[in-house]
Amino acid sequence: MRIERSDVYSFPVPFKAVFRHASASRSRAENLIVAARSDDGLTGYGEGCPRDYVTGETVEGGAAFIRRHAQAVADEVTDGASLRAWADAHRAEIDEHPAAFCAIELAVLDLLGKAEGVPVEDVVGVPRIDGGFTYSAVLGDSPYLVYRLQFFRYRRKGFQDFKVKVSGDLGRDRRKLRVLEKKHLRVRLDANNLWASADKCIAHLSALGSVFAVEEPLTAGDLAGFERVSEACGVRIVLDESLLRASQLDGLSNPERWIVNVRVSKMGGIGRSLEVVERAASLGMGVIVGAQVGETSILTRAGLTVMQAARPVLAACEGAFGTHLLREDLTAESLMFGDGGVLTLAGAGAPGLGLAVREGMLVAA
Repeated sequence: MRIERSDVYSFPVPFKAVFRHASASRSRAENLIVAARSDDGLTGYGEGCPRDYVTGETVEGGAAFIRRHAQAVADEVTDGASLRAWADAHRAEIDEHPAAFCAIELAVLDLLGKAEGVPVEDVVGVPRIDGGFTYSAVLGDSPYLVYRLQFFRYRRKGFQDFKVKVSGDLGRDRRKLRVLEKKHLRVRLDANNLWASADKCIAHLSALGSVFAVEEPLTAGDLAGFERVSEACGVRIVLDESLLRASQLDGLSNPERWIVNVRVSKMGGIGRSLEVVERAASLGMGVIVGAQVGETSILTRAGLTVMQAARPVLAACEGAFGTHLLREDLTAESLMFGDGGVLTLAGAGAPGLGLAVREGMLVAA
């Protein structure tokens, strides 16, 4: 099989509801979709979600990166090993455009799996998916009545694990967390880099009560401040915007303090996500496999591969909203959680990502 060309699209589908947190408010998907086409008529599809407040990327810049490298990937990549070699040779540039490379990588992996008649796990050296995954409920910083309605919808579906976006308004955040009290739930917070001061963060969190972890409470990269928050509040710190590649894990002390949020698009694809999972596991850190708001089932499926690799250290799973959030999904079947937050992949051994993409819904990027 030879890659003949790669085309780049977007799928700006509206959401069913606006999703808010401290860094952004979103009402539609912002993504890049790559279609990698082989000389024998097969097509593989990949997705990336550029976020300027996470990796500094834009959709326009990501599309330019894809076009700049599409021919070189077609000329040099013929299998999983050559794809990894290409990524290693271009590591510094991928560091600047991880979501764009993610779209390329997933498209090529999907195409290779289809050409070989094997699931993507076989191509990347991960055991085949052999069971379901339980996802967390995510409550955004919505108006209180909307927040309560969303919470009770999650509870009716049997969710036990909750991630709550905080606002920094103590009265507002207290009111939100009271809804979850005395219900035997596991709760973690996501601050989306809300506070500039560790002291202010500590005072706020101390007034909120018991949670097991808080994600990105301070300015991204303020690891010393994160450690102060962890020690003062007795919480684990989830690294998201502050953790973009495996090498950054080596400078962290006290591994039991940290949980790594591995979002496939943010990390730069499955291969680079697996590097982070392997390194985190070797250091004794927990792993959350997360998601960008507005992912289609392409990235949901890629996340399952990383979750399978991370099972021994998997602290939580996020995403798989499918048409719970999107007005339409890009795939014929939308991969999304069901009762209890559980997603079990049907046809786990299907070639490539095993998805039927409705290419007619795509928009040229």
